[in-house]
Amino acid sequence: MKNSSTIGPDGTAYVTRVVPVPMTISPEAQKQLAQVTSDTEVPTTLEQRRTGTDKWQAGAGELSKRMYPANVEPGTIAGVPVRFVNPLTMAEEKRDRVLINLHGGGFNSDSGSLTETIPIANLTGIKVVAVLYRLAPEHPFPAALDDAVAVYKELLKTYKPSHIGIYGTSAGAILTAEVTVKLKQSGLPLPGVTGIFSGMGDFSRTGDSIALYALNGFSGHLDPPKPVSTGGEYTGSTDKKDPVLSPIFADLSGLPPTLFVTSGRDLLVSGTTTLHRAYLRAGVDAHLVEFEGLPHAFWNNPELPESKEADQIMARFLEGHLGR
Repeated sequence: MKNSSTIGPDGTAYVTRVVPVPMTISPEAQKQLAQVTSDTEVPTTLEQRRTGTDKWQAGAGELSKRMYPANVEPGTIAGVPVRFVNPLTMAEEKRDRVLINLHGGGFNSDSGSLTETIPIANLTGIKVVAVLYRLAPEHPFPAALDDAVAVYKELLKTYKPSHIGIYGTSAGAILTAEVTVKLKQSGLPLPGVTGIFSGMGDFSRTGDSIALYALNGFSGHLDPPKPVSTGGEYTGSTDKKDPVLSPIFADLSGLPPTLFVTSGRDLLVSGTTTLHRAYLRAGVDAHLVEFEGLPHAFWNNPELPESKEADQIMARFLEGHLGR
């Protein structure tokens, strides 16, 4: 196999590249990238996807809990099911602070309500509320948005807005930006900090990285790129340029300090960095951290050294901006 590139009349690139495993990442991450995944499409039903994701999340959650001890309890807020994830000990000055997690999972499953919350609760020493929002396709936009906003509004009865943070990965990162824009449009006080970890803010166009990377980076099935993002079954009948659905079209000025995190082989690296630039153009205190060579939401594997570093960066930023 050799490197080759042919550019079509419309600028489309037909590319073959030989890309070695980078030596700039940890041996553990190198081993993960070297795992062979077939590029053959294996159709799965929604029920199979949810069953598989739930099983994986439960196992990864237990591993997270062994590495980052925390208490996890089910509950409801404003009629919305949630998980309360508490550090084993909490300093007195942190009892009036809370973080809201909006989990990933393509809007149709839960791939993060444990792995995205347990490390952060442990490292920040702050309670995390994981919102188990309604899922598509049964409940398209704005159902998940409405659930997240309802939880936030209820928490405002107990916590100062500056003492509340909102963050999420993948679908949850997208939802984090959507929620923040919706709160601003509604005239509600904004949270003290947000975290957008491997997300995007534009359902009307596809970014470059979607054409390059699958869920596992270069490994696995990759559909041919489409000129327009369909948004799957999440967007429903909503105009894809709606400024809440696609916050890149919204007035982002005045949004809280926000941390963006992505990685070099993340299928949403384009979406994350493009939205980060939109925040910067609006004058938001927005920070971007891009990890080398790793695939989408790699921090869901808590054992990678890079995941430990990412969790530390996320926790430090979120904790540091609450209560200012």
